[in-house]
Amino acid sequence: FQMTTLGNLTPSSTVFFCCDMQERFRPAIKYFGDIISVGQRLLQGARLLGIPIIVTEQYPKGLGSTVQEIDLTGAKLVLPKTKFSMVLPEVEAALAEIPGVRSVVLFGVETHVCIQQTALELIGRGLEVHIVADATSSRSMMDRMFALERLARTGIIVTTSEAILLQLVADKEHPKFKEIQNLIKASAPESGLLSKV
Repeated sequence: FQMTTLGNLTPSSTVFFCCDMQERFRPAIKYFGDIISVGQRLLQGARLLGIPIIVTEQYPKGLGSTVQEIDLTGAKLVLPKTKFSMVLPEVEAALAEIPGVRSVVLFGVETHVCIQQTALELIGRGLEVHIVADATSSRSMMDRMFALERLARTGIIVTTSEAILLQLVADKEHPKFKEIQNLIKASAPESGLLSKV
């Protein structure tokens, strides 16, 4: 019997993983503009709350580096890869250096490949994984939606950027609440997630 994961997030035990948000994907990924803007919000939130950020780039020689809209200032690690999963030896080493890390907030592309394989590897290592549905996409909506459904059934938490940011501040009295509130003043674009509702 598996306990339902409640998925409570606290900044001190959380790491953000930004996966392969690269230039070459721009024309191919559904709603990529929306995904970029939400990803940027998430990274600003992580910086405000002092949450470590780990970034990968899939074969940057061929696919280009992270899109310029995404500000990687202060990222703990920016790493090229050829493996689909972000769980590389360097990433495992970086995670081992963060005391008490329990939760990974994961977003980027593609939902059914690198995001899915990363999430499954992380949950296999006993970490709790939160996938930000409105900051995660694929070339096809079919692949994206089936991946999110599959991952949700695996006990991975499929959630939204606003839910994550407000869970991390948890209290209107939090010293960074106003700044986080400014990030979400305008609701995140729904990036096609409601098309099946």
